[in-house]
Amino acid sequence: MICPLKSLPIVFLLITSIPCWADEKTPPKEDEPKKESSETKIQVPVVKDGKVTIAGEVVTYKSTAGKMIIRDDDGKPQASIFYVSYEKDPVKDKSNRPVMFAFNGGPGSSSVWLHLGILGPRRIDFPGDGTEPLTPPARLIGNESSILDVCDLVFIDPVSTGYSRAEKDGKAKDFHGLDSDIASVGDFIRLWITQNGRWNSPKYLCGESYGGIRAAGLSDHLQSRYGMSLNGVVLLSSLLDFRTLIPAQGSQLSYQVFLSSFATTALHHGKIQGNREELLANAREFAFGEYGTALLKGRDLPTEEMTACATKLSELTGISADIWAEKKLRVSAEEFRAELLRDEGKVIGRFDARVSWDATDTSSRFAEYDPSYSLALGAFSTTILSYLGDELGWKEDQPYEVLTGKVSPWSYGSDNRVVNVTGRLVEAMRDNPRLKVLVMGAHADLATPPESIPYSFRQEMGLPDSFMERIEFTEYDAGHMFYMNPPDLLKAREDLVKFLNQ
Repeated sequence: MICPLKSLPIVFLLITSIPCWADEKTPPKEDEPKKESSETKIQVPVVKDGKVTIAGEVVTYKSTAGKMIIRDDDGKPQASIFYVSYEKDPVKDKSNRPVMFAFNGGPGSSSVWLHLGILGPRRIDFPGDGTEPLTPPARLIGNESSILDVCDLVFIDPVSTGYSRAEKDGKAKDFHGLDSDIASVGDFIRLWITQNGRWNSPKYLCGESYGGIRAAGLSDHLQSRYGMSLNGVVLLSSLLDFRTLIPAQGSQLSYQVFLSSFATTALHHGKIQGNREELLANAREFAFGEYGTALLKGRDLPTEEMTACATKLSELTGISADIWAEKKLRVSAEEFRAELLRDEGKVIGRFDARVSWDATDTSSRFAEYDPSYSLALGAFSTTILSYLGDELGWKEDQPYEVLTGKVSPWSYGSDNRVVNVTGRLVEAMRDNPRLKVLVMGAHADLATPPESIPYSFRQEMGLPDSFMERIEFTEYDAGHMFYMNPPDLLKAREDLVKFLNQ
């Protein structure tokens, strides 16, 4: 999930004391209890047996909730990373058993969304098509669409999210950045693979939202740093290049990328009519053709061309031509969310544009809140705490950070350039000819629209056609967390199982 908190323009510890005496000549009293090191305070992993029915078959498994210590070169603990793993049990030969490492984004998000929404053996029971609020408290049910029958799963909470924290010898801010985050999660994966004897197993990454940035970086980092070649990378509701999402002075790209999502959203809400596939084809052609040309002309665009373009945009989006002309053909996602159902007094969701709730400020030109985020947050927060404590047996007093702003300011480490990790993923594919990529996008996603990643790959001009044969694109009806919609959840399982079996 891309984080909706505060300053991000687009957007989801256990500290103990080591004895330290001010005066070395004054040792502690013998009857004074010695303070323990941070090492001895780390909880022992909790292992449980479980079973779930998937695709009509009962799957037995072992779950492990625990923390992995990340150390510096001197062996000092820098952070403890919380995780939950699921391994099918019994399995005679794990060398043929895939394992997938899954994480969400933000930056600042725990892995709860992938964990209890789509991949894990338990999922939240959302009513209907995932657009209606449930009556608290949310409940968990067995996830018949989990992929645990064909692949082991490890859910990772990056430092400062979930129960993961910096340790005594580390600083949290040292983990809050593009490359430092990739390095720490990469170290976790290396350690988990080593401690669980899985170097010979097929390995996959699944990153949602900003997690796709992390997954792309990891695909290259794991290979170049540890010689760990991956079998596949799943980019779920994700992005590779932030330019595709951020409207900026002199940059028209985001307006083009979002246009097809505006069209499918307007169609869903009945503001335009037509066949979705034909509408998508027309919107994409217009976005990177006539519309793109008009945006590039800027102030030099003749009035008659402005009028013609605004009319076409109105036909594609349900937003009046007058508004498109007033905004000089530049309507952002936040403006679109406020405008589409303004006459009905409603605002539509960012994470899921199918969701529409009453607007609290009908005069605002921008959407003042995201009803789809409000719909999901409480359900995921409640169930993860209940699940970890009551079912998995992991007890901890500190709060579980579902989605936190404590990682801000995030260091993008891009030397004043907008982050684009497409090249890192392409390099990983170059050095590993068996690495394949699955891109999962959703039509009602106004956080990371599905046109973003295809555009990024199209701009890799040196990318051989053979590489594109290893990249698969698939799309869904709902929003960012499309798995809240039952038909999309079923389709996602089919797509993931097919990808794993290729």
